[in-house]
Amino acid sequence: MKPTFKMINPSELYDPRSNGYSHVTIVPPNMHTIHIAGQGGENKNGELSKDFDQQVQQVFYNIQHALTSAQAQLSDIAVLRILIVDHNAEKHQALIQIMQCLWGKQAFPVCTLIPVPRLALDNMQIEIEATAYTA
Repeated sequence: MKPTFKMINPSELYDPRSNGYSHVTIVPPNMHTIHIAGQGGENKNGELSKDFDQQVQQVFYNIQHALTSAQAQLSDIAVLRILIVDHNAEKHQALIQIMQCLWGKQAFPVCTLIPVPRLALDNMQIEIEATAYTA
């Protein structure tokens, strides 16, 4: 299903798609707004993998379950805020590759990546907050 909001990457700005995001989202009035609290890489039992890639995969698994509970899906996400502990190029590339697999040929949401020194839980390496819109 195609989102009812529009992603824009103005030609005057660099093309951000290779980095897994878009520059602008336009959301028409009267859409349902879904705010998803920052999700970490912990599984249902609250356990965290020591592996960054596994935490990223778990984060998106958690987000997908949160979206499903609100009758939404990944393609309904317009905005992501991503916090990464000890951010580096390797972690950034891992995140981008996982997002490219999840979004496929769909437009990426707008996204802000924020490097942080620590998150709420010991050994938590990533947290993602999402805002989605449905008709």
